[in-house]
Amino acid sequence: MKRDAWNVASGRPSSVEEFRFGALPDGRVVRGFALRNGGVELEAIEYGAIITSLRTPDHRGQLGDVVLGFDSLEGYLTDSPYFGAVVGRFANRIADGRFTLDDTTYQLACNDGRNHLHGGVRGFDKVLWSGAATSDEGAPGVTFRYVSPDGEEGYPGELDTRVTYLLDAQGALHVRYRATCATATIVNLSQHSYFNLSASAMDVLGHVLSMDASRFTPVNDTLIPTGELRLVAGTPFDFRAPSAIGARIADLDHQLAVAGGYDHNFVIERGGDGGLVPAARVFEPTSRRTLEVRTTQPGVQFYSGNFLDGSVVGKAGRRYQHRAGFCLETQHFPDSPNHAAFPSTVLRPGQTYEEETVYAFGTA
Repeated sequence: MKRDAWNVASGRPSSVEEFRFGALPDGRVVRGFALRNGGVELEAIEYGAIITSLRTPDHRGQLGDVVLGFDSLEGYLTDSPYFGAVVGRFANRIADGRFTLDDTTYQLACNDGRNHLHGGVRGFDKVLWSGAATSDEGAPGVTFRYVSPDGEEGYPGELDTRVTYLLDAQGALHVRYRATCATATIVNLSQHSYFNLSASAMDVLGHVLSMDASRFTPVNDTLIPTGELRLVAGTPFDFRAPSAIGARIADLDHQLAVAGGYDHNFVIERGGDGGLVPAARVFEPTSRRTLEVRTTQPGVQFYSGNFLDGSVVGKAGRRYQHRAGFCLETQHFPDSPNHAAFPSTVLRPGQTYEEETVYAFGTA
């Protein structure tokens, strides 16, 4: 897409460029920010804090875009299944859109059958954030801010949210979340990029995945966790050793059948460590690109692009076919407010919600 560049800070190999990406139907301008560092190039926009492009080198040094998305704003407004967006105020599902906090029951918008998904009808992926260029120890970045009002989509309390994208000198993407509230509420933020490390129209079934998770949270027929933390051993959900995404995706397994593939939260092995720990690694054999994920979050939703069906036309007119991308959405567990044994997602006045995920790219 042709764009107007408004300013450029320095040049390659490390820079931040601000540009106009488009305008909303009400006339508000949507700005974009292009980051370059460590051989990686990222573009993100104020609408939904969406990562629209992420270009990384393959084993020959050729840059390729490894995330699904659209060439213009219109696609994100009309057809997007959360491509590249920050999802919230609560990522993933809440059963019946209902939870109780401090003896008060709240009813949220239900936009996934009878359940609440990714913040509701107009979640954080569908609002205009305010972006500003930033840096940290020389790493170029952008910080997006959105203040969610009390009662938005049924949530209690105003929530002041900031999400920062930074590219470090090695080309790793740091995603940092920060939120504060004036009234007790719940919060669970995640980044919903769909990856395809081949940077092509190929499906992702040949990507080789490993995850530091010995348990996952099985779901019922509406994809709500049952509350069990089930061992992955002896199941198609055991990715402790590297395995192709497609190796067992067609196995006769009730959990795979319910979700149409993988769409489950995995419990990250933290060992009492509250900082960044390894969560997942991916290797794509044709490009030999690698992706390593570290996070402070307790879980990661692995989604194998089950609902993609060729109806969405994305970048360069490409139709995104079944399983054209995968997601590794670091998060707190789905439906946590309704499961006392799950890590808490309650945020109270005076507290600060802070989480970080690092996506490190390379070749092998």
